[in-house]
Amino acid sequence: MADMMTTQAGDAGAFRNFDLGRVPTPCFVVDEKAVERNLSILKDISDRSGAHVLSALKAFSMFSLAPLIRRYLGGTCASGLYEAQLGRQEYGGEVATFCAGYKDAEIDEIIALSDHMIFNSPAQKDRFLGKCQAAGRQVGLRINPEHSEGEVAKYDPCAPCSRLGTPVSQLDAAAMQGVDGLHMHTLCEQGFEPLARTWASVEPRLAPFIGGLKWLNFGGGHHITRDDYDRDALVDFLRGIRARYGLDVYLEPGEAVALDAGILVGEILDLPRNGMDLAITDISATCHMPDVIEAPYRPALMDEVESGHTYRLGGPSCLAGDVIGDYTWAEPLRIGQRFAFLDQAHYSMVKTNTFNGVPLPTIALWNSDTDDLKIVRQFGYEDFKERLS
Repeated sequence: MADMMTTQAGDAGAFRNFDLGRVPTPCFVVDEKAVERNLSILKDISDRSGAHVLSALKAFSMFSLAPLIRRYLGGTCASGLYEAQLGRQEYGGEVATFCAGYKDAEIDEIIALSDHMIFNSPAQKDRFLGKCQAAGRQVGLRINPEHSEGEVAKYDPCAPCSRLGTPVSQLDAAAMQGVDGLHMHTLCEQGFEPLARTWASVEPRLAPFIGGLKWLNFGGGHHITRDDYDRDALVDFLRGIRARYGLDVYLEPGEAVALDAGILVGEILDLPRNGMDLAITDISATCHMPDVIEAPYRPALMDEVESGHTYRLGGPSCLAGDVIGDYTWAEPLRIGQRFAFLDQAHYSMVKTNTFNGVPLPTIALWNSDTDDLKIVRQFGYEDFKERLS
């Protein structure tokens, strides 16, 4: 397996025409037309296959776009109480909630908000089954197909000793008692073929139980809106399962909703040198793009060139590891210059933090057809202070 994730960011597209000087920095700029393009592709998959397609809030939860998203998708999937609240209040439609471990103090409220309650283990399912059934909720169990397709081991839910999902080899009548559907989420930024291989591996092992199910949920990680995704094969796959078993099928795309739909705009603050040219920016990997360090991965820079003037970009925080990477421009950088990283609408936006008192990025909504620009949210000192005590 690889040690670093490979960015799947595509071309800058309409953002090449966006004046980076129109927004304060740092700033996430989301193109609502790009989001709508992705949504139309996902709706087409739903229409042709009969599958329920839910938006994964863990990846993209810019709820100012909820009215647009609910026009195309059937609801949301949540990872706990707060996302279930957001899905129910802002997006409507179905809410399917999965959590690796539910708390007694929250379970009643989560059940009230959710249509599907998906449990990570038979023990958690058994603990809360009566409450779910009394409320008329569908009960799901997440399984681990024990078939790995992950690019990076720590992001592979099927890696040895994974805490996510009940290993399919442990399924028995007791584990399946009261279960309406099975959930599997084993992919990350992947095409159709890994899904097909996973299903080919797990389908025979589900044979004793599948007749008693109402639905199958294939989770997220499907890069359905990427240009090279085999969408016709996905439609045939989903239709085949529905026809063969008479089940409802669900998909929970997250990145696919916002793929190539947002940039993160920053500014050059200083240009020191220490063994190589360095650039201090108001974008922090630690605070604004944590996956750069956690995944790790190298975000794509708009208008990067293969040869020219190379700089090591880092954020304004005091953390020595707050380094974004080495990038090359055709011309030397200058203080105050704007730049942008591509494909930052998903995951970066939901993972931002205020370590070191670094300000959160502004959020702006742009329409690449009309060129309308709206500042949706700016953050200040109170946002930093109020999360502390």
